[in-house]
Amino acid sequence: MSDPAHIPSVLFVCLGNICRSPLAEAALRRAAQDAGLDMEIDSAGTGSWHVGKGPDPRSIAEALRHGIDISGYRARQVGKADFDRFDHIIALDAGNLANLERLAPARSPARLSMLLDHVAGLEGHDVDDPYYGGPEGFETTWEQVSAAARNLVTELAGRRP
Repeated sequence: MSDPAHIPSVLFVCLGNICRSPLAEAALRRAAQDAGLDMEIDSAGTGSWHVGKGPDPRSIAEALRHGIDISGYRARQVGKADFDRFDHIIALDAGNLANLERLAPARSPARLSMLLDHVAGLEGHDVDDPYYGGPEGFETTWEQVSAAARNLVTELAGRRP
């Protein structure tokens, strides 16, 4: 039986936690707020290179284009405790999903998925990694994470008692 007081929790995971996953976090925060859905939302990376650093300036600029300030976000590395803390741990690509599957404790209650599995017709696809390109890649990433965020809100709101 579901706990009516339970707040859904979602962790987005990419490689460095400076481009895609902060944008996904921002998009879901906005979509949840717009829907009046209380959620715990965070992001992390499977790698440790950027721990403690802010998002890529191009991610910050893209979020600001949509009225969201992510400059205060700080990169962190996903850890074992996240598998107990979050209901949903959502990878931004297949490589990070495989890393999460290796890290997950045997009896983890967290549901693992890829972000675009939550967008009809894009199941199994990776969110484009804009890191090595120009600003237009960040716009594409925003479009992908925003579509998935809207669908996630609908899915999670539908599961509430």
